[in-house]
Amino acid sequence: MSDFKERAEALDTADELASLRELFTLDDTVYLDGNSLGALPRHVPARMQDVITREWGALRIRSWGESGWWTAPERIGDRIAPLVGAAAGQIVVGDSTSVNVFKAVVAATRLAGEGRDEILVDATTFPTDGYIAESAARLTGHRVVPVDPADVGASLGPRTAVVLLNHADYRSGRLHDLPGLTAAVHEAGALAVWDLCHTAGALPVGLDAHGVDLAIGCTYKYLNGGPGSPAYLYVAERHQAAFDSPLPGWTSHADPFAMTPGYAPADGPVRGRVGTPDILSMLALEASLDVWDGVSVDAVRAKSLALTDFFLECVAAYAPEGRVLPVTPVAHAERGSQVSLRCDDAEAVMGALIERGVVGDLRLPDLLRFGFTPLYVGFADAERAARILAEVLAV
Repeated sequence: MSDFKERAEALDTADELASLRELFTLDDTVYLDGNSLGALPRHVPARMQDVITREWGALRIRSWGESGWWTAPERIGDRIAPLVGAAAGQIVVGDSTSVNVFKAVVAATRLAGEGRDEILVDATTFPTDGYIAESAARLTGHRVVPVDPADVGASLGPRTAVVLLNHADYRSGRLHDLPGLTAAVHEAGALAVWDLCHTAGALPVGLDAHGVDLAIGCTYKYLNGGPGSPAYLYVAERHQAAFDSPLPGWTSHADPFAMTPGYAPADGPVRGRVGTPDILSMLALEASLDVWDGVSVDAVRAKSLALTDFFLECVAAYAPEGRVLPVTPVAHAERGSQVSLRCDDAEAVMGALIERGVVGDLRLPDLLRFGFTPLYVGFADAERAARILAEVLAV
């Protein structure tokens, strides 16, 4: 046990990202639930105080122009863009992930060629994506085809219009092959829509490099935007002129203040907007993104893999034999930034862990989930979590 503690200390000493921990509001808890809700960056409360008292309180309506409220969705989208491998001018921030999934799937069916009436959906997806896809199919007259990501290639055909996939499985943490699957979808003449909720801010995505058509993601996990912070929609530049949103709100109009009865879409990612931006949560997100200034996503990925490797090694050494079984892939190319362990009494075990200062979460019936956020989780955290887990399992 002392050997793992010494290794953790040495790894933390050598960690080039270790100083970033000081940018967050943390305590003695080992916080391994950043894959559900990221920690609060320390400077955000002061920024929000200014937004509330000066921009809203003093300037009031003038802040739409003078404080940049109106352009916030595109401005913040451009700040997220480098974190997902996108050039500026392709991401708009606003609405929830679910609403953006709906926009993306319906718009993708409208971009697809004639005779394509099938929407392939990740059968292991987060439930909402499936619900939204079913609704989009009813609206457009398409048919939903659930498919395991491993079987996408064999399921593609001349009737495939859109394929909606999760970059990482929210239960197991398995990372799916975005470059390979996107290429296969394009080879079949269809469009690829990716859900990045469990990868953006944890690893390189490469939306532009891999030719992704549309993508969506939340900002309250690895991007630390706060509970309910607005999601984002990526529309590749090549599709923007033909992007036909199923929710053509007034703020996506080419001349929104003309208030004309006929809809004329704006250019660029503005087409992805709907109604009035949710300014308070949006500006909290914008401030939170400051922690990424000067940070390499490649460095974040390297630390993520090292952390999850080390945690798995500690669990194997500490945990009573047969009590937990890792379901997260060992291969780096197949692993996101979480570790999931199968455990028969997962709910009771996670409750005991939280009582003892190790905060993860679970997915019923039997999965313990531990999310590793490289900006503020260290190797000593990983060792302590594994050690306390072993103590709980031994009771």
